[in-house]
Amino acid sequence: MACLIRGATEVDAVAISEVIVAALRGSNARDYSAEVIEAVEKNFSPGAVLRLLEQRQVFVAVVGGRVVGTAGLDGDTVRSVFVEPGYQGGGIGRLLMARVEAVAVEGGVERLWVPSSITAVGFYLLLGFSEVRNEFYGGERTVVMGKRMGW
Repeated sequence: MACLIRGATEVDAVAISEVIVAALRGSNARDYSAEVIEAVEKNFSPGAVLRLLEQRQVFVAVVGGRVVGTAGLDGDTVRSVFVEPGYQGGGIGRLLMARVEAVAVEGGVERLWVPSSITAVGFYLLLGFSEVRNEFYGGERTVVMGKRMGW
């Protein structure tokens, strides 16, 4: 399966929203309550995604002409890495993160941060990130992780 990683455009907003909601409901729901999932979903409506496209660099993974994953970079922080559940485990997340890391290095980032869901901690550990601290937003636990960029 050929996967293209490219910059996201406004046309991708609905597809990005759908990928994120599917991942939240299909994967993250194992680790978070329905209330937390519902609250997080509200942050990724198509309109909210359009606003995020203006604030950060966003990338999409496209397979067969369809958006199946997304990731963003906001300065030195990785944001909103999600892959549609049916495509998880196939390397798409790694490809997205490789693009994010390359852009971060090109931008002079020395240390990359990611506020990870509990669900994704293992994924980031495999990519060389280390756990730094836990943060709590009501019932939502986020694991802040960091990685020094290679120079």
